[in-house]
Amino acid sequence: MPDAVVITRPRAQAGALAQQVGALGREVVLLPLLEIFPLPDQSELVATLAQLARFALVAFVSPNAIDAAFAHIPAWPQGVALAVLGEGSRAALARHGVNDANATIVSPHDKSRSDSENLLQTLDLAALAGRQVLIVRGESGRELMADGLRAAGAIVTTVAAYRRSVPVLTPALRAQLLALLERDNDWIITSSEALRGLLALVGQLGAADAVAKMQQQHVIVPHARIAETATSLGLARLTLCGSGDERLLAALQSRP
Repeated sequence: MPDAVVITRPRAQAGALAQQVGALGREVVLLPLLEIFPLPDQSELVATLAQLARFALVAFVSPNAIDAAFAHIPAWPQGVALAVLGEGSRAALARHGVNDANATIVSPHDKSRSDSENLLQTLDLAALAGRQVLIVRGESGRELMADGLRAAGAIVTTVAAYRRSVPVLTPALRAQLLALLERDNDWIITSSEALRGLLALVGQLGAADAVAKMQQQHVIVPHARIAETATSLGLARLTLCGSGDERLLAALQSRP
């Protein structure tokens, strides 16, 4: 059996999955590859969220966007639909009291491709023509969803809810990465940005074979886009499991 399960989500979102992995009898290593920070100036976010009732649809690009936004949302307005990319975001909404029983939530039909392209294919774009749509996201991100909605005639507003960055390679992080690369681990990667950041950190380790060792680690990813990123970075052992913690856990349990 592989050694540890390395969970690379931001620390605030890793707890529940870590508990479930531990319940399988596996060693868990938390290695957050993205650090999430609140915006220093949240005035635009607060002002926009105060007007939620004017939007026909509010799209959240990640659980981070949901958690940051709901810090300023006392109750979800009736009649405003939500769009999310994956099961992790549905779980985040549920933590804030929003679910299919009390709101209209749209997410991609194909759970192995929980990305903007498939969300656009799932949405009734014709019904959004001429209507207001809000996208809640980080300070930086892909424009594909906004461009697709605008092309369909929607009136799109985007607002930043948080900022994120790859951690700096401290001596402690360097030692942790070097130790992990000496073992045969399962790495759970839920973000292309985090995966690129990981390979960049490994490239800074100063060990001649560090990148090659990382490329031989087993990586479990929930989305096809992350799988494409992994392949482009030379990761040879890859499992694409689909969106949701239950699928990540099933991939771990089916691993020989």
